[in-house]
Amino acid sequence: MLTISETIAIPDDEIDLSAIRAQGSGGQNVNKVSSAIHLRFDIQSSSLPDWCKEKLLAMNDQRITQDGVVIIKAQNFRTQEKNRADALARLVELIKVATKPKKVRRPTRPPRAAKRRRVDNKTHRGKVKSLRSKPID
Repeated sequence: MLTISETIAIPDDEIDLSAIRAQGSGGQNVNKVSSAIHLRFDIQSSSLPDWCKEKLLAMNDQRITQDGVVIIKAQNFRTQEKNRADALARLVELIKVATKPKKVRRPTRPPRAAKRRRVDNKTHRGKVKSLRSKPID
């Protein structure tokens, strides 16, 4: 059971973890050992709450496919166990970001003193510019 928050948890059978060979350079070990982890998580068929599924599917994230499957590839570490933990931690972080409530923006107004300073600055700049002109005879 993968725990995301107090109310949200994902059973292990909904997460598909498979070991693959890591890409890139790494010497002799990289060609023989499948240490990278390929995580697949289907949002549609998961046991997540409906509101959580909607938020996840609405996210503009390259790890979520058109079909609603989260694909995470973890290959940062040399051992399979660390890569597995890294992939699961990234899935938890992705779901936490999606379920975090957005901060409500309260509209604000500039203070009266700020408005006065702005207008005074404009009139001062206008006077400076008018003094640059040639005097009228």
